Amino acid sequence: MSVTIVKVTTKSELKKFIRFNYELYKNNEYAVYELYEDMLNTLRRDRNAAFEFCEADYFLAYRDGKIVGRVAAIINNRANEKWNVKAVRFGWIDFIDDKEVSKALLDTVEQWGKERGMTEIQGPLGFTDFDPEGMLIEGFDRLGTMATIYNYLYYPEHIVSLGYEKDVDWVEFLFTPPAENWEKAERLSALVARRYKLHVVRAKSLKELAARYGKQVFEIVNEAYSPLYGFSPLSDAQIEQFIKMYFPLVNMQLVSFIADENDNLVGLGISLASYAQALRKSKGRLFPFGWVHFLKPLLDRKPKHLDFLLMAIKPEYQNKGVNAMIINDLLPRYLEMGIIDVESNPELEMNDKIQAQWDAFDKVQHKRRRAYKKEIK
Repeated sequence: MSVTIVKVTTKSELKKFIRFNYELYKNNEYAVYELYEDMLNTLRRDRNAAFEFCEADYFLAYRDGKIVGRVAAIINNRANEKWNVKAVRFGWIDFIDDKEVSKALLDTVEQWGKERGMTEIQGPLGFTDFDPEGMLIEGFDRLGTMATIYNYLYYPEHIVSLGYEKDVDWVEFLFTPPAENWEKAERLSALVARRYKLHVVRAKSLKELAARYGKQVFEIVNEAYSPLYGFSPLSDAQIEQFIKMYFPLVNMQLVSFIADENDNLVGLGISLASYAQALRKSKGRLFPFGWVHFLKPLLDRKPKHLDFLLMAIKPEYQNKGVNAMIINDLLPRYLEMGIIDVESNPELEMNDKIQAQWDAFDKVQHKRRRAYKKEIK
């Protein structure tokens, strides 16, 4: 039977779009399910502030009445303007091991983009950098994380066979904390604090932390990440949305904020307990009973496995040792908790500076993911 592509237009079809990933990976021991409620908030136009400057449609591939693939077609107009390109993005792509299916999905995105004046296609990417991006090309035998994409080995083989080529790679690391504090970071941290009149922020509660610095966190992300691949600045509406979305997950012992003498934030590092097993056990659903699995990483005062979500430093303070202050602040807490390992978020392969900051840790580069590109003809 030939492949039929259907545009998602109803709530029922959107549910099928989200759940197809769960069905495709239900027997895979390394895949981490997307959180269903988060996916709804991301894909629905009335819930995602990114639709202020993005447009998108979602498509399902059917064969003989059965769903065999899915893909999102996205145009981030703000990113296109910033990078002076006319690019359509493909995201949330999944398909069975059949090249007729993958071709039909990507042909649909290409045509969708062409009809809107786009001249190239990139992906997998989401609406913004806060969505999962990059197709896994190394590390198929490693457990996924909440913030990243897991895909089968055959995915990149299909993409390349369809004429796509590498656009950029991200690498990921697994860190083992040292047995004791890093003396170099201690010395450098003290020197940097004196020279630039900086201090580690102390707050009594998460509510206080969010009120004092919530907006500043994402303003710094806008500044620090601006030169990075495909980045588009977050709007005020997105910032408010992300404060509500991410701050409830924060364990104050696993974050470090650095401020200047006027108590303005200049740098931050955010890690959190791994939610990978909670997502697997709950099959991506909080309700009716999935929330039980999220209590352990949310309430655990001494988690053993962490995800390091991001580090961001204001441009004028970069290369001045602020990252050493962050590491020096977090490392004693990791040691006290008995942290076994820390997994990084994807880092651009050419970003040597961000990778060098982990010299205090034993590390192995255990995953690699890739964004592909192709000219639309």
